[in-house]
Amino acid sequence: MHDLWAALCLVAVLEGLILFVAPGGWKRAAAQLLAMPDAQLRRYGAVFLAVGLISLYFVRGA
Repeated sequence: MHDLWAALCLVAVLEGLILFVAPGGWKRAAAQLLAMPDAQLRRYGAVFLAVGLISLYFVRGA
């Protein structure tokens, strides 16, 4: 459970860093995401989810 909280905190740090460093770029990216169809966003989400799970599997020592 400790690792889960650590991972969530790291996500918050990375999100905050992106907003701090490039707020304009984040706004443009959000606007582009709003313009995308739901099906395309789901495909991107599925790809990122799969890549994240596979990466986690290898990082945690298989």
